Amino acid sequence: MRPDESRTVYDGTLVDVTLERWGEHEREIVEHPGAVAVVAVDREERVTLVRQLREPARKELLELPAGTLEEGEEPLATARRELEEETGQSGGEWHELAAFYTTPGFCRERMHLFLAQGVEPGEARQEADEQIELVAVPVAELRTLVRRLEDGKTIAGLLLYLDERERRG
Repeated sequence: MRPDESRTVYDGTLVDVTLERWGEHEREIVEHPGAVAVVAVDREERVTLVRQLREPARKELLELPAGTLEEGEEPLATARRELEEETGQSGGEWHELAAFYTTPGFCRERMHLFLAQGVEPGEARQEADEQIELVAVPVAELRTLVRRLEDGKTIAGLLLYLDERERRG
């Protein structure tokens, strides 16, 4: 490969791997379309989390509702769609808390984190391969829960939400 050249070395369904060269250095980079996660707070001051099997971790993890951007879809539209599909919740007031790279050492996935306050319950439309358990956590218990979580986007999302909540008083 010439300096500053790149080529796709794996073309997958969800991710691709690009081999890039900068001067004398080669890097394998996972290309990902981006994702969203939602801190959904209902009128009873509970945050909805989802417990689901994560095969790479080989166990169930407790996480924020989340999903992958579809081609041409705006992050907010993805977030609303994913929340409704996974939990049945919709409505409320929405805004973006943050956007960040999930694992910038080897992956270009950019996560958009949204806060949805005052969401209303509804009927979930989970995909056939999803087995999701909904877990409602009172806001007052979040700080204690965060230390037991193993999912980075969920830890970041809940801490950013708690920080914003404390700043607003």
